Amino acid sequence: MKINPRCTYCLLSRVHFQSRLSTDDEDLINRTIQECLKVLTKHYDPEAVSASIATKVHRKCYEVLEDRDPYAVTKKLINQAALKVLPVAKKKIYENNPDDGELFRRAVLASVVANYFDFGIMGFDASEDKFEAAFQKYFEHGLDVDDTPKMLGLLQDVVYIADNCGEIFFDTLVFDVIKKLGGRITLVVRGGPILTDVTLEEVKEFEIDKKVDRILTTGSNAVGVLIEEAPPELLEAMKNSTLIISKGMANYETLSEHNFGPIAYMLLTKCECVADDLGLEQDLCVAKLMNYP
Repeated sequence: MKINPRCTYCLLSRVHFQSRLSTDDEDLINRTIQECLKVLTKHYDPEAVSASIATKVHRKCYEVLEDRDPYAVTKKLINQAALKVLPVAKKKIYENNPDDGELFRRAVLASVVANYFDFGIMGFDASEDKFEAAFQKYFEHGLDVDDTPKMLGLLQDVVYIADNCGEIFFDTLVFDVIKKLGGRITLVVRGGPILTDVTLEEVKEFEIDKKVDRILTTGSNAVGVLIEEAPPELLEAMKNSTLIISKGMANYETLSEHNFGPIAYMLLTKCECVADDLGLEQDLCVAKLMNYP
């Protein structure tokens, strides 16, 4: 997905948000904004990939702040909130012994709804006290784009590209169904801290690695999956998979520039620009299969 003019103020809003998480020093915050503005000005191009520019800006932000992970505390809070709601989600998924197709659809729905966990997006900050109510509302509404019936026959060798902390616990509900159906899972997480995205550290802390067959990283702390920074084993796994599942907007922003497939984009359209690029409205629950013959 190419950058949109609307991305600029959202990106700078997030820079300010995470700077405030990192420090109370207003001079440092001002300097961080100034340096990030320089990066944005230098690299802004209507033909540039939005997440590629975002990566450059966020890296500069972390560098100026001298903070490797401004969201460290926030991620712990997100995980706590998610774990409180996880039993509710699991109960809804397995209620009344659904058949395999319905079981998979419900697990995907829960995982997509958990994409709500995203602190710092302009106008869409998830908070612990709101998440359970939001989960109930979105789950009852269901998927607005539901390609799970087509995905069901492609689960033999899945590359699952994760997104946020908190959300990852709900992804494990999808893992459980894929494994029940005999599928193999390669889980892909960020190669270093960026935003609230899940890394190997969180995966190992909560023993999520035991629920999958293999874990790879994106090779760096890029926003999304920058192919030029991805390790060869990840590209090979994606090429040979029967299905790539891409969670969240940043992964969509980067992977939609390429022809990997079949690929299922599972996300909430929290951002107007991403929604437009998908040809959808904002605030929808989406499980959309693309590049599928």
